[in-house]
Amino acid sequence: MTTLQEHQHTRILVQAAAAACEDKKGDETRILELDPVDSGLSDFFLVTSATNDRQAVAIADEVEQRLKREFGVMPHSVEGRRKGEWILIDYVDFVVHVFLAERRAFYDIERLRKSARPITPSEFDEELKAALAEKTRAVRKKAMAEPKTVSTAKRKAASKPAAKTTKTAKRAAKKTSAGAKAKKVVKKA
Repeated sequence: MTTLQEHQHTRILVQAAAAACEDKKGDETRILELDPVDSGLSDFFLVTSATNDRQAVAIADEVEQRLKREFGVMPHSVEGRRKGEWILIDYVDFVVHVFLAERRAFYDIERLRKSARPITPSEFDEELKAALAEKTRAVRKKAMAEPKTVSTAKRKAASKPAAKTTKTAKRAAKKTSAGAKAKKVVKKA
């Protein structure tokens, strides 16, 4: 199982891949959040359909290019690009399946993963935003609960007037002692 931070990063990558599918007019784009007990290898499946093999290849290319350009992430492996009927792009933590509509109906991958929770990209986006907002609130609450410490700059600024006062006092003392010495010299003469 991945850590919470890695899981959030994976969710962001899946959302970007889903947006790429939507931009290339992928049909019925669905995200399957896989049950951790049932799936030992991957956290999410992203499934989308294309009307023809050229569109399927274009969707797969867009997903790869966007994730590489925006996040520097390359797929672990890519299968089925030549035929374009079912292109599988494996990013380890999630897998993108680009099907021709007929192949998607035939394999019915959503049915095979009954324990997976199907999510539309917009629902997925809302969940991601809610999770990030909750994390932000927790960080702010923690920051408010911690005792405020005086910063180093404030301490230095606060100590400077005291230092000036000390210097001024030393100067005054020197003047007084110099004046007293001068008076003693005058009295002796």
